Amino acid sequence: MRKLLTGALALVIIAGLCGYGFWTLQRPEGHYLSDLRIELALNQGVPGEHGNLLGVEPLLYPGDYQNLARLHRKLSAYLQQARDQGLVNARTVVVLPEHIGTWLWARGEKNELYQATRDREAWQWLELSNPLRYGLAMLSASGDDRRSDARLRMKAAQMAADYQQLFGGLAREFGVTLVAGSIVLPAPYVKNGVLHAGSGPLFNSSLVFAADGSVLGQPQYQRYPDSETRRYIHHGRQQPLQVLQTPAGRLGVLVGSDSWYPDNYRLLAGQSVQLIANPVFLSGKQRWQLPWRGNRHQAAAAELPLQRGEVSEQEAWQRLTQAASDGAASMSVFMRGQFWEQSGGGQGFASEAGTLWAGSASQGARLLNLWL
Repeated sequence: MRKLLTGALALVIIAGLCGYGFWTLQRPEGHYLSDLRIELALNQGVPGEHGNLLGVEPLLYPGDYQNLARLHRKLSAYLQQARDQGLVNARTVVVLPEHIGTWLWARGEKNELYQATRDREAWQWLELSNPLRYGLAMLSASGDDRRSDARLRMKAAQMAADYQQLFGGLAREFGVTLVAGSIVLPAPYVKNGVLHAGSGPLFNSSLVFAADGSVLGQPQYQRYPDSETRRYIHHGRQQPLQVLQTPAGRLGVLVGSDSWYPDNYRLLAGQSVQLIANPVFLSGKQRWQLPWRGNRHQAAAAELPLQRGEVSEQEAWQRLTQAASDGAASMSVFMRGQFWEQSGGGQGFASEAGTLWAGSASQGARLLNLWL
């Protein structure tokens, strides 16, 4: 009798595990409507032969990341509208916002994840739907927040391939140089023209694609991670800042709050930089007008000319970026939209020759253009 009960229990367990395994493989896609409109919030200068910096601040939501075709459709629609307005040519440098690639971890998940209203619910659906991937990622996770590390690490190879396919494809489709915002990957590197995820700690990094879709240089690591991500994203100061030759001029990329620090600009100026792209994600819809939080966890922040709470986020970003980038044309581009409890705030701006231009305020997707 005991053997019979044991056998029956084993069959129940096996059936349960098989059912769970089958459930994790199911990825039905729900119907999704997306707003493809975008407003030209800034158009400064006169068209000429030197090209332009074109910032795209997309309005994105978790559902946009359910598959690559859906995300491509939205970003392509934005760029097509810019082309229709005469803002895209062979010397255009397109700048996308920080973490636009990081959310690729959500690609191909269950509908329940996209329908969740809280971060915790979305993470739980991710872990339950990918138990083997998540478990293996926990074994190699590092930093003070190992669960966040594992969630980003578990799909790193897929994310790297998706990132290159999507943004390299957009650069080729529109014939532009494209600064593909940023993506968080473990020790990313480019080998033989292909982006790979390594096996080291996580870095927030940006990649630039040429007009033929090929990669320019290596991933540019963020040098000073902000206070919200420092528990699992490592600093990239061991990697030098790069200046890349583009049809519009010599381009450098500063990820997120790296645009605050004068030393970064000195390193770029030493390489004769002419253009600076600054992809940003600022969490919180109203944060732009709130007191500046700075970055008390970075020693270099003590040398900044502003103190925490002294001015608003808007004034701090604009003053620090404009003052430091004197001599180069720069553009700061912010992520917009809502990802569960995280909303994208801030408004993009550009500067050149000591003059700053801020785009008109709006709630939707925005284009920012600076003719060089």
